[in-house]
Amino acid sequence: MSATATPRVERGLLLRNMGPQSSLAMLRECAALAEQAGIDHLWVVDHIAIPPDDAEGSGGRYLDPLGTLAWLAGATTRIGLGVTVLIAPYRPKLPTAKLIATVQELSAGRLQLGVGVGWMEAEFRALGVPRGARGRLTDEFLAFLHECFAHDVVEAHGQPFIFAPRPARPPVLIGGAPEHAFARVVAHGDGWMPMRAEAATLAPQLAELRARMAEAGRPAPRVVPLTGLSLDDGVRAADELAALAALGVAGVVHAARYDSAADFGRMVEGLARL
Repeated sequence: MSATATPRVERGLLLRNMGPQSSLAMLRECAALAEQAGIDHLWVVDHIAIPPDDAEGSGGRYLDPLGTLAWLAGATTRIGLGVTVLIAPYRPKLPTAKLIATVQELSAGRLQLGVGVGWMEAEFRALGVPRGARGRLTDEFLAFLHECFAHDVVEAHGQPFIFAPRPARPPVLIGGAPEHAFARVVAHGDGWMPMRAEAATLAPQLAELRARMAEAGRPAPRVVPLTGLSLDDGVRAADELAALAALGVAGVVHAARYDSAADFGRMVEGLARL
Protein backbone atom coordinates (compact mmCIF):
# COMPACT_ATOMS: atom_id res chain seq x y z
CA MET A 1 0.00 0.00 0.00
CA SER A 2 1.41 3.41 -0.91
CA ALA A 3 1.74 6.18 1.62
CA THR A 4 -0.67 8.38 -0.37
CA ALA A 5 -3.47 5.86 0.26
CA THR A 6 -3.08 5.98 4.05
CA PRO A 7 -6.31 7.00 5.84
CA ARG A 8 -5.92 9.52 8.67
CA VAL A 9 -4.71 7.76 11.80
CA GLU A 10 -4.05 9.71 14.99
CA ARG A 11 -0.35 9.87 15.76
CA GLY A 12 0.96 9.64 19.29
CA LEU A 13 4.34 9.54 21.01
CA LEU A 14 5.48 7.98 24.24
CA LEU A 15 6.87 10.73 26.47
CA ARG A 16 9.44 9.39 28.92
CA ASN A 17 8.22 9.99 32.47
CA MET A 18 11.12 7.90 33.68
CA GLY A 19 14.88 8.24 33.97
CA PRO A 20 16.83 11.46 33.40
CA GLN A 21 14.58 12.29 30.45
CA SER A 22 11.77 13.01 32.93
CA SER A 23 13.27 16.28 34.16
CA LEU A 24 10.96 19.27 34.30
CA ALA A 25 12.86 21.10 31.57
CA MET A 26 12.90 18.14 29.17
CA LEU A 27 9.23 17.32 29.70
CA ARG A 28 8.32 20.92 29.00
CA GLU A 29 10.44 21.10 25.84
CA CYS A 30 9.34 17.74 24.46
CA ALA A 31 5.66 18.47 25.07
CA ALA A 32 6.01 21.82 23.29
CA LEU A 33 7.76 20.22 20.30
CA ALA A 34 5.01 17.61 19.92
CA GLU A 35 2.16 20.10 20.26
CA GLN A 36 3.68 22.60 17.83
CA ALA A 37 4.20 19.87 15.22
CA GLY A 38 0.57 18.78 15.34
CA ILE A 39 1.14 15.40 17.00
CA ASP A 40 -2.21 14.12 18.27
CA HIS A 41 -1.32 12.53 21.62
CA LEU A 42 1.36 12.23 24.27
CA TRP A 43 1.40 9.08 26.40
CA VAL A 44 3.16 8.14 29.64
CA VAL A 45 3.71 4.80 31.37
CA ASP A 46 3.04 3.49 34.86
CA HIS A 47 5.50 2.05 37.35
CA ILE A 48 5.51 2.72 41.09
CA ALA A 49 8.24 0.63 42.71
CA ILE A 50 11.13 -0.52 40.51
CA PRO A 51 13.52 -2.93 42.29
CA PRO A 52 17.26 -2.14 42.16
CA ASP A 53 18.00 -5.15 39.94
CA ASP A 54 15.51 -4.02 37.26
CA ALA A 55 16.33 -0.31 37.05
CA GLU A 56 18.42 -0.24 33.86
CA GLY A 57 17.43 2.69 31.67
CA SER A 58 15.48 4.49 34.38
CA GLY A 59 17.57 4.29 37.54
CA GLY A 60 14.27 3.54 39.27
CA ARG A 61 13.07 7.12 38.65
CA TYR A 62 9.42 7.18 37.54
CA LEU A 63 7.03 10.09 37.77
CA ASP A 64 3.47 9.15 38.64
CA PRO A 65 1.54 8.93 35.36
CA LEU A 66 -1.61 10.74 36.43
CA GLY A 67 0.37 13.43 38.21
CA THR A 68 2.46 13.88 35.06
CA LEU A 69 -0.65 14.13 32.89
CA ALA A 70 -2.16 16.69 35.26
CA TRP A 71 0.98 18.80 34.84
CA LEU A 72 0.95 18.29 31.05
CA ALA A 73 -2.68 19.45 30.96
CA GLY A 74 -1.49 22.83 32.17
CA ALA A 75 1.68 22.88 30.06
CA THR A 76 -0.22 22.27 26.79
CA THR A 77 -3.47 23.45 25.23
CA ARG A 78 -4.44 21.06 22.43
CA ILE A 79 -2.57 17.77 22.41
CA GLY A 80 -4.29 14.64 23.70
CA LEU A 81 -2.98 12.96 26.85
CA GLY A 82 -2.91 9.28 27.73
CA VAL A 83 -1.46 6.61 29.99
CA THR A 84 -0.39 3.25 28.61
CA VAL A 85 -1.38 1.64 30.81
CA LEU A 86 -2.51 2.55 34.33
CA ILE A 87 -2.09 -0.54 36.52
CA ALA A 88 -5.47 -0.69 38.22
CA PRO A 89 -4.66 -3.15 41.06
CA TYR A 90 -1.95 -0.83 42.37
CA ARG A 91 -4.39 1.90 43.35
CA PRO A 92 -7.38 2.50 45.63
CA LYS A 93 -10.53 2.90 43.55
CA LEU A 94 -12.07 6.13 44.84
CA PRO A 95 -8.98 8.38 45.07
CA THR A 96 -7.89 7.15 41.63
CA ALA A 97 -11.29 7.82 40.08
CA LYS A 98 -11.12 11.32 41.56
CA LEU A 99 -7.68 11.92 40.08
CA ILE A 100 -8.76 10.64 36.66
CA ALA A 101 -11.77 12.97 36.73
CA THR A 102 -9.50 15.85 37.76
CA VAL A 103 -7.11 15.30 34.85
CA GLN A 104 -10.04 15.02 32.45
CA GLU A 105 -11.59 18.21 33.84
CA LEU A 106 -8.41 20.30 33.83
CA SER A 107 -7.35 19.09 30.38
CA ALA A 108 -10.79 19.99 28.91
CA GLY A 109 -11.49 16.39 27.95
CA ARG A 110 -8.15 15.43 26.41
CA LEU A 111 -7.53 12.23 28.39
CA GLN A 112 -7.44 8.66 27.11
CA LEU A 113 -7.17 6.06 29.85
CA GLY A 114 -5.29 2.87 29.18
CA VAL A 115 -5.87 0.29 31.93
CA GLY A 116 -4.02 -2.94 32.62
CA VAL A 117 -3.60 -5.63 35.25
CA GLY A 118 0.18 -5.36 35.73
CA TRP A 119 2.89 -7.99 35.71
CA MET A 120 5.92 -7.05 37.86
CA GLU A 121 6.01 -9.27 40.92
CA ALA A 122 8.29 -6.88 42.84
CA GLU A 123 5.82 -4.01 42.53
CA PHE A 124 2.93 -6.11 43.79
CA ARG A 125 5.08 -7.16 46.77
CA ALA A 126 6.08 -3.56 47.52
CA LEU A 127 2.43 -2.51 47.46
CA GLY A 128 1.23 -5.46 49.52
CA VAL A 129 -1.20 -6.43 46.75
CA PRO A 130 -1.61 -10.12 45.87
CA ARG A 131 -0.56 -10.56 42.25
CA GLY A 132 -2.99 -13.43 41.85
CA ALA A 133 -5.89 -11.08 42.52
CA ARG A 134 -4.93 -8.56 39.86
CA GLY A 135 -7.64 -9.56 37.37
CA ARG A 136 -10.43 -9.33 39.92
CA LEU A 137 -9.12 -6.04 41.30
CA THR A 138 -8.93 -4.58 37.80
CA ASP A 139 -12.51 -5.57 37.03
CA GLU A 140 -13.69 -4.06 40.31
CA PHE A 141 -11.80 -0.85 39.57
CA LEU A 142 -13.29 -0.55 36.07
CA ALA A 143 -16.84 -1.21 37.29
CA PHE A 144 -16.46 1.43 40.00
CA LEU A 145 -14.95 3.93 37.55
CA HIS A 146 -17.96 3.56 35.26
CA GLU A 147 -20.29 4.12 38.21
CA CYS A 148 -18.47 7.32 39.17
CA PHE A 149 -18.68 8.81 35.69
CA ALA A 150 -22.30 7.75 35.22
CA HIS A 151 -23.90 9.21 38.37
CA ASP A 152 -23.73 12.39 40.44
CA VAL A 153 -24.14 10.35 43.62
CA VAL A 154 -22.20 7.11 44.01
CA GLU A 155 -21.91 4.69 46.92
CA ALA A 156 -18.74 3.16 48.35
CA HIS A 157 -18.60 0.93 51.45
CA GLY A 158 -22.24 1.75 52.12
CA GLN A 159 -21.66 5.51 52.08
CA PRO A 160 -23.27 7.66 49.36
CA PHE A 161 -21.10 10.54 48.16
CA ILE A 162 -21.13 13.20 45.45
CA PHE A 163 -18.74 12.54 42.60
CA ALA A 164 -17.83 15.98 41.29
CA PRO A 165 -16.44 17.23 39.07
CA ARG A 166 -17.92 14.70 36.69
CA PRO A 167 -16.67 15.49 33.19
CA ALA A 168 -17.24 13.20 30.23
CA ARG A 169 -15.64 9.84 30.97
CA PRO A 170 -12.38 9.39 29.09
CA PRO A 171 -12.18 6.49 26.63
CA VAL A 172 -11.03 3.35 28.41
CA LEU A 173 -8.54 1.27 26.43
CA ILE A 174 -7.73 -2.12 27.91
CA GLY A 175 -4.16 -3.35 27.64
CA GLY A 176 -3.03 -6.95 27.58
CA ALA A 177 -3.08 -10.08 25.46
CA PRO A 178 -6.33 -11.02 23.68
CA GLU A 179 -7.08 -14.11 25.77
CA HIS A 180 -7.59 -11.94 28.85
CA ALA A 181 -8.08 -8.43 27.52
CA PHE A 182 -10.95 -9.05 25.10
CA ALA A 183 -13.45 -10.13 27.75
CA ARG A 184 -12.50 -7.03 29.75
CA VAL A 185 -12.92 -4.78 26.69
CA VAL A 186 -16.41 -6.18 26.09
CA ALA A 187 -17.40 -5.81 29.75
CA HIS A 188 -15.74 -2.52 30.69
CA GLY A 189 -13.78 -0.94 27.86
CA ASP A 190 -14.15 1.25 24.81
CA GLY A 191 -11.24 -0.34 23.03
CA TRP A 192 -7.93 -2.18 23.13
CA MET A 193 -4.31 -1.08 23.39
CA PRO A 194 -2.11 -3.89 22.03
CA MET A 195 1.65 -3.69 22.45
CA ARG A 196 4.36 -4.23 19.85
CA ALA A 197 1.99 -5.95 17.42
CA GLU A 198 2.44 -5.93 13.65
CA ALA A 199 -0.45 -5.54 11.22
CA ALA A 200 -0.37 -9.19 10.12
CA THR A 201 -0.76 -10.34 13.71
CA LEU A 202 -3.39 -7.75 14.56
CA ALA A 203 -5.72 -8.46 11.64
CA PRO A 204 -7.34 -11.67 12.95
CA GLN A 205 -7.30 -10.37 16.52
CA LEU A 206 -9.18 -7.21 15.58
CA ALA A 207 -11.70 -9.24 13.60
CA GLU A 208 -12.37 -11.36 16.69
CA LEU A 209 -12.66 -8.36 19.01
CA ARG A 210 -15.05 -6.53 16.68
CA ALA A 211 -17.20 -9.63 16.39
CA ARG A 212 -17.33 -10.02 20.16
CA MET A 213 -18.22 -6.38 20.68
CA ALA A 214 -20.97 -6.56 18.05
CA GLU A 215 -22.38 -9.74 19.59
CA ALA A 216 -22.58 -7.95 22.95
CA GLY A 217 -24.32 -4.96 21.38
CA ARG A 218 -21.30 -2.75 21.98
CA PRO A 219 -19.91 -0.14 19.54
CA ALA A 220 -16.90 -1.01 17.42
CA PRO A 221 -13.77 -0.86 19.60
CA ARG A 222 -11.25 1.98 19.47
CA VAL A 223 -7.86 0.33 18.88
CA VAL A 224 -4.61 2.21 19.52
CA PRO A 225 -1.49 0.03 19.24
CA LEU A 226 1.69 0.89 21.12
CA THR A 227 4.42 0.11 18.63
CA GLY A 228 7.65 1.29 17.07
CA LEU A 229 7.57 2.74 13.58
CA SER A 230 10.69 2.83 11.40
CA LEU A 231 10.95 6.61 11.52
CA ASP A 232 14.54 6.57 10.24
CA ASP A 233 13.13 5.26 6.93
CA GLY A 234 10.21 7.44 5.88
CA VAL A 235 8.95 5.15 3.13
CA ARG A 236 9.01 2.08 5.35
CA ALA A 237 7.36 3.96 8.22
CA ALA A 238 4.61 5.20 5.91
CA ASP A 239 3.96 1.65 4.74
CA GLU A 240 3.84 0.42 8.35
CA LEU A 241 1.34 3.13 9.23
CA ALA A 242 -0.70 2.41 6.10
CA ALA A 243 -0.91 -1.28 7.00
CA LEU A 244 -2.23 -0.42 10.46
CA ALA A 245 -4.62 2.16 9.02
CA ALA A 246 -6.03 -0.46 6.67
CA LEU A 247 -7.05 -2.47 9.75
CA GLY A 248 -9.10 0.48 10.99
CA VAL A 249 -7.01 1.42 14.02
CA ALA A 250 -7.90 4.79 15.52
CA GLY A 251 -4.36 5.78 16.36
CA VAL A 252 -0.79 4.64 16.80
CA VAL A 253 1.61 5.41 19.65
CA HIS A 254 5.27 5.38 18.63
CA ALA A 255 7.45 4.23 21.52
CA ALA A 256 11.23 4.53 21.40
CA ARG A 257 13.99 5.58 23.78
CA TYR A 258 15.61 8.98 23.43
CA ASP A 259 18.37 10.73 25.34
CA SER A 260 17.62 14.39 24.71
CA ALA A 261 14.95 16.81 23.60
CA ALA A 262 16.76 17.01 20.25
CA ASP A 263 16.38 13.23 19.83
CA PHE A 264 12.70 13.51 20.72
CA GLY A 265 12.34 16.36 18.25
CA ARG A 266 13.65 14.17 15.44
CA MET A 267 11.00 11.57 16.27
CA VAL A 268 8.38 14.30 16.27
CA GLU A 269 9.51 15.45 12.82
CA GLY A 270 9.52 11.91 11.43
CA LEU A 271 6.05 11.16 12.77
CA ALA A 272 4.64 14.51 11.66
CA ARG A 273 5.76 13.86 8.07
CA LEU A 274 3.70 10.65 7.80
